[in-house]
Amino acid sequence: MVILRAATAADAGAIAAIWNREIRDGVSTFNTVEKELGALKAAIASEGVFLVAEEASEVVGFATFGPFRGGPGYAQTMEHTVYLAEAARGKGAGRALMAALEAAAKDRGVHVLVAGVGGENSAGIAFHKAMGFVEVGRMPEVGRKFERWMDLVLLQKRL
Repeated sequence: MVILRAATAADAGAIAAIWNREIRDGVSTFNTVEKELGALKAAIASEGVFLVAEEASEVVGFATFGPFRGGPGYAQTMEHTVYLAEAARGKGAGRALMAALEAAAKDRGVHVLVAGVGGENSAGIAFHKAMGFVEVGRMPEVGRKFERWMDLVLLQKRL
């Protein structure tokens, strides 16, 4: 059974393990710089919403959101991040995290959530579409990772 709760500084190591695996080995992010514990602890403390999914007392996923772009005109548009441990995929934790994240965003006056998904991450694109996100753009070859150019797919959901 998956339990959702607010992340704490004590979760930073588990969150880093999940996120850094994707940074090292995955195609959902073009980032190549691994997350550090201190920065994650600071983000957990300062972010308005940073959730974790826990199963059998182990963090198996997390979700958060932050500004999509700077400036007051974008204040109600947020870009989110959601990642799961590989073993937790396909079991409902991602859907639960997204539903909770959307509810928290709506409570804070967010009008639109944006997802920026690597074009090679077909599972991530399908997941977002299943959650009601709509593909609104594809930016060819804007990211570079693993010695190749990659597309960025932008999806959004009006809350």
